Amino acid sequence: MRLEGRGSMADTELARVLSSIRDQWVSMTGMAAMFVVSIGFGIFIQPFYNFEEMRAFGEEGTTEAGNIILELFMIFLFTIAIIWLARKGLEVVIKGVVFLALGYSLMMAVLPILAIMLWIFGVEIDDLVVFAITIGVTIAMMYTLHKYPEWYVVNTVGLLVGSGVIVMLGIAFVPVLIILFMVLAAIYDHWAVNGSKHMLELADTMIDLKLPVLLVAPKDASYSFLDQESNTMRRDVGEDVNRERPLESELVQKKSRDALFMGLGDVIFPGMLVISSITFLPTNGSSVVFDFWGGATVPIHLGPMLVGLGTLVGGLLGYLALMTQVARGKPQAGLPLLNGGSILGYIISGTIALGFDNLWQDISFL
Repeated sequence: MRLEGRGSMADTELARVLSSIRDQWVSMTGMAAMFVVSIGFGIFIQPFYNFEEMRAFGEEGTTEAGNIILELFMIFLFTIAIIWLARKGLEVVIKGVVFLALGYSLMMAVLPILAIMLWIFGVEIDDLVVFAITIGVTIAMMYTLHKYPEWYVVNTVGLLVGSGVIVMLGIAFVPVLIILFMVLAAIYDHWAVNGSKHMLELADTMIDLKLPVLLVAPKDASYSFLDQESNTMRRDVGEDVNRERPLESELVQKKSRDALFMGLGDVIFPGMLVISSITFLPTNGSSVVFDFWGGATVPIHLGPMLVGLGTLVGGLLGYLALMTQVARGKPQAGLPLLNGGSILGYIISGTIALGFDNLWQDISFL
């Protein structure tokens, strides 16, 4: 009897998950599409920035593990600072800091787009003028976000910001260091969501302030992010999870969730490994598959591109696994599954395309 009871509860839980997935498939598919688009655009603009002077810590810094520890510490410090400012009611300061930080990454994505448009229309202007226009477009987009932070505005800025960050960090570190970064970040994310839960507080702060450090996937076009209630994440965690069977009203409530939210970090970390793969892995004599930018840029070869795409597929598989957990109705730490899938995708595709020995880079800890 006890075994039959457990089987019944397991069937009920599976039915709940499948029902939730069917109900939210539009949101989940939309989020997956944004995941691919942000990383895909990062791949597209990677040659535009793949130069020594654009690497955050220079050419030597690409193999120094100490820089990764510094980056992780800065993420932790930023998180704590934002939460402290929110508790003090200093939302204006939070917006100012975040807008300045994200404006630079947005500019990195806008500049190649502007260059393409000028090329299409056959316009040749001074580099200083191009830079000035880029700054102007960036400011205009951030102002639009500030005045009208609807979900499609937030997503547009978020996707471009994510692509810029992906490229800047992806060209700054070799894959081995990126993987170390991803493992440490996944551990931190798990603790911050399931342990201290301060990441949920951060997410609620960003949702309340309508800032582009997350992506919003609505269930339908009638959804308005402007009307999104506060304390979204912490309210879900506060639900009673000890009962064996949920009330029927609770099932209806879970089905009525209007949008899915995912932090930009859940896109950026898998994307960093994709960009690092196509930047630093050896070509092994493979042919060029992407040389859109020409000139002094370094083209992308088939071998590294296959590894990058394999990493992306691994990240998508991790995303699918994550969605089965999200369908249970609770906020989840995304990085353990997303990063884990991306790393597995990197190892498997890299071993097939280039050989396992070519996936390792010598690193130092100072």
